[in-house]
Amino acid sequence: MTSIGAQSGMVDWNLAVATATRLVRPGPEVSRDEARAVVAELRRHAESAEAHVRGFTRMGTEETHDTPLLVVDRPGWVRVNVAGFRELLKPLLEKMQERRGSGPGNAVLGAVGGKVTGVELGMLLSFLSSRVLGQYETFAPATRELPAGANGGGRLLLVAPNIVHVERELDVQPHDFRLWVTLHEETHRTQFTAVPWLRDHIEGEIQSFLAETDVDPMTVLERIREAAQSLAGGRPDAEEDDGGRSLVELVQTPAQREVLGRITAVMSLLEGHADYVMDGVGPEVVPSVEEIREKFQQRRAKGASRLDLALRRLLGLDAKLRQYRDGERFVRAVVDECGMDGFNRVWTSPNTLPTKSEIAKPADWIARVHRKPEA
Repeated sequence: MTSIGAQSGMVDWNLAVATATRLVRPGPEVSRDEARAVVAELRRHAESAEAHVRGFTRMGTEETHDTPLLVVDRPGWVRVNVAGFRELLKPLLEKMQERRGSGPGNAVLGAVGGKVTGVELGMLLSFLSSRVLGQYETFAPATRELPAGANGGGRLLLVAPNIVHVERELDVQPHDFRLWVTLHEETHRTQFTAVPWLRDHIEGEIQSFLAETDVDPMTVLERIREAAQSLAGGRPDAEEDDGGRSLVELVQTPAQREVLGRITAVMSLLEGHADYVMDGVGPEVVPSVEEIREKFQQRRAKGASRLDLALRRLLGLDAKLRQYRDGERFVRAVVDECGMDGFNRVWTSPNTLPTKSEIAKPADWIARVHRKPEA
């Protein structure tokens, strides 16, 4: 079996994992018994959330949920995501490798560059690993250490130390917060398991985007380096310079912009739907949901520090925050107008997914998808 971090020329994946694991911040202080109790409770919540989400969304059946739940720590999250990145970026990295050439000098530069990139990618992953509460990961291939659904599905991740950290920071009821977070992530699992074409559609869009990429390898490395230097304190004024360029600004061609618009729209839909469901289910099973949502929104909006705000911009995370907000508004508007069954027509095929403009104007999606045939 190939190691998760086998080198790929442009990136030393082993070094990325090792660097992130070494630099990752320690989680909140808990005893061994407390840690076991948290893991056990998250597993119980995942099981109960499945039925709540399925009933509220009217999506999926017991048979469609064959994906495993992994309650992980921060290094565990890093390993899973490196495996996913390595799989997803393989075509782009191979293209960049070919462009760089294979001469003796290039081989030496490649080895050095791969290690530099591995270190810098590891720095970014160590930063992100303390911020993610949960994730439905679908791209990493299944291994003995990383099981996946039998029908090509992914795995549901809950990052236990981060959930405990945030519930303490917000000073909310732990039982309620853990269930609330699990409802969001369970909605993502339901989306991918109940809509069989969704995973392949998103992967196809991402590969279409990457196939259009025609940039010098050093440009990509420079974007990673900018983010890593911000982490290391090398660019403390990053949020005030000429734009805080994000990694997604590697977009160059009209075709890429078109694909990115479609990817943005579907991600807004998925994130907004998950937010809508977690709050919709919440009042019945999470007594303090209103307090949790208010405090969580405040935390999400302000970031932890100036450095955090700069990195969010550089990594494109501000766009993700807009996806939550805009997507939730879309879902709410459509459900209010058409009911849950009417909204669920969004999952019929790629053609019924909302466009980027329709996310902003739900009435346009309703008119397109629910238009009555002419007599």
